[in-house]
Amino acid sequence: MKRYLDEIVAADLQRKMVLVTGSRQVGKTTLCRHLMPRFARPQYLNWDVAHDRAILLRQSWDVRAGLLAMDEIHKMPRWKTWLKGLVDARLPTQALLVTGSARMETWRQGGDSLAGRYLAFRLHPISVREWCDRQGGTPIEALDRLMTRGGFPEPCLAETEAEAARWRRQYFTDLIREDVVEFSRLHEINTMRLFVELLRERVGSPVSLASMARDLAVSPATLKRYLDILQALYVVFTVTPWHRNVARAILQTPKVYFFDTGLVRGDEGVRLENAVAAMLLKQVHFQQDAQGKAAGLYYVRTKDGAEVDFALGEDGRLTHLIECKLSDHAPHRALASFSARFPEAQAIQLVRDLRQEENRGPVRITAAADWLAGLDA
Repeated sequence: MKRYLDEIVAADLQRKMVLVTGSRQVGKTTLCRHLMPRFARPQYLNWDVAHDRAILLRQSWDVRAGLLAMDEIHKMPRWKTWLKGLVDARLPTQALLVTGSARMETWRQGGDSLAGRYLAFRLHPISVREWCDRQGGTPIEALDRLMTRGGFPEPCLAETEAEAARWRRQYFTDLIREDVVEFSRLHEINTMRLFVELLRERVGSPVSLASMARDLAVSPATLKRYLDILQALYVVFTVTPWHRNVARAILQTPKVYFFDTGLVRGDEGVRLENAVAAMLLKQVHFQQDAQGKAAGLYYVRTKDGAEVDFALGEDGRLTHLIECKLSDHAPHRALASFSARFPEAQAIQLVRDLRQEENRGPVRITAAADWLAGLDA
């Protein structure tokens, strides 16, 4: 399946090295394979493959390769220094594509800065917009599929739900056993697994690490480190409360969501909220990476507990207030209240099962699938 970043990455490869990060099995290798036919004598090398690793260490790849694609090289000692030298010495006719399953800023190896030498993209799971563009069908069909299967290509495209379930079980096992252990100690794996299981049941709710630490008999600092690891590996992401003082917002209680909606344990309302959160984050990252916008994803909440699920911001101001509902077409009270406090923001109530769109005062009540299909990515 051709991905939404293919054309943008292909164009940027003509200018600079391109770095694409994202979850394990989100489609980075497939993106590379789709781009390779556009270049003469392309070569793909994966650090996890012994033969490829030897070529990388010897730097014995084809110098005539129009595209050199390298995967998981952040596992190489002093990879930044190595890559900086490669970028500075490369032939102007050779495009460089680097992919990895961890956020670049969290890769642990030191080295010289790569600032100004690359363009970065974060590849996300399939969204309603992308499914409709690539596979056809209606937005509501796409949303139903994504809520059930999640947006990772293999389970999303699988013939049966049983195949998707088998993939997810193995994916979760490998993720904890192989990827997480790179960032933590082996004896911590069982605690990390229990932590992930607790997070799967707390999607959409403000997460108290102190309370969870008591349940797991570890320190809150340990759980904070675990959460950082899970974010670094694109397993989960956090949404913080909106505040004009960004530092203050970060200190307040975040909500946690999964990149793979299929990992969520909860009713349809919780799965809808996670699916919307994942697609909104994809929209925000696309605006940041491809359009250079200062966009952000938040939620809004008062001290007395009035809350709106999500808020989109840009350049220090709110642009959208978004509430998710399965079938309730009555305006959400907190959404109407916050729309008065932030009149410059569009107040939108996304309803999965909606008979008729309407405007109720400042609140636009609209079909969730149709609105999500209108996002940029």
